[in-house]
Amino acid sequence: MKLLIFLIIIISPFFCGAQEIKKERFRSTVKLEEIISGHLQELNGKYKIRLSETTYEPGGFIGEHHSIGPGIRYVKSGELTYIQNDTTRIFREGTYFYESGDVVHTAYNRSEKAVIIINFEVVPADWKGASPIPVPKSN
Repeated sequence: MKLLIFLIIIISPFFCGAQEIKKERFRSTVKLEEIISGHLQELNGKYKIRLSETTYEPGGFIGEHHSIGPGIRYVKSGELTYIQNDTTRIFREGTYFYESGDVVHTAYNRSEKAVIIINFEVVPADWKGASPIPVPKSN
């Protein structure tokens, strides 16, 4: 329940004049979504697991953003430059990394080859939009 309240507080500012996230040579396609059910009763029907494939063409990027939910990212091909909290990391083909979603981050393809990322994430069950969301404005 606390997570749901947190998500509502974080998401609500975006429905009142939300800014757009800068993207170039970037595309993401949802491949599978499944509403959570099973032994974790407190999650059942409230969240879904989403699998999507994101491609950054050479020179592609996504600007500063949060993600609607947490997840694990797998670099299927290429080399992704990932910046979070003024820390730059390079994730190469075959590596995994975790993204909490609630921290400002950006990602770039600074190589000559397309970068393909497989995203496994948890999102609200009724979420219809893309996973990247604008960074909340500071109070």
